[in-house]
Amino acid sequence: MLRASIEYHGSQGDLRAITEGSKSGDSGVLHGVELTAFAEAALQGDPASLATARDNLRAVAGSQAVVDAAGVIANFQRMVRIADGAGISLDAPVGMMSSDFREALGLESFASAERSRELSHLQRIVAPLLRRVANFGLRRVGRRSRR
Repeated sequence: MLRASIEYHGSQGDLRAITEGSKSGDSGVLHGVELTAFAEAALQGDPASLATARDNLRAVAGSQAVVDAAGVIANFQRMVRIADGAGISLDAPVGMMSSDFREALGLESFASAERSRELSHLQRIVAPLLRRVANFGLRRVGRRSRR
């Protein structure tokens, strides 16, 4: 979803922030350093770190951004726990659209990745073309919506 949002807005982003967090530096997302620090603090559960990260995010992005970020963090925690608990695997279309960055980020090393089937030879061939078409479409829609 993040990559699709980045493409839709015609921006550049470094998705390594997903797995490397603050170690990845500037992700290219507006207020990315503060957002990453807030997400990490929320997951660590240290109240002092969370308060500092929340205050830093509020200072650069405003109170509404803090509320939105907290909602996104909570929603992703909920979705991941439900999917893992239910044993939901990655379906083929999503697998094809995300195979490049899942490989680059090492997401296949997570235990939950074992439930998803490997892409067939044909799917691996078609996936890059499908991603290019989808990226083109997202950029085009994004440009039109900004007019």
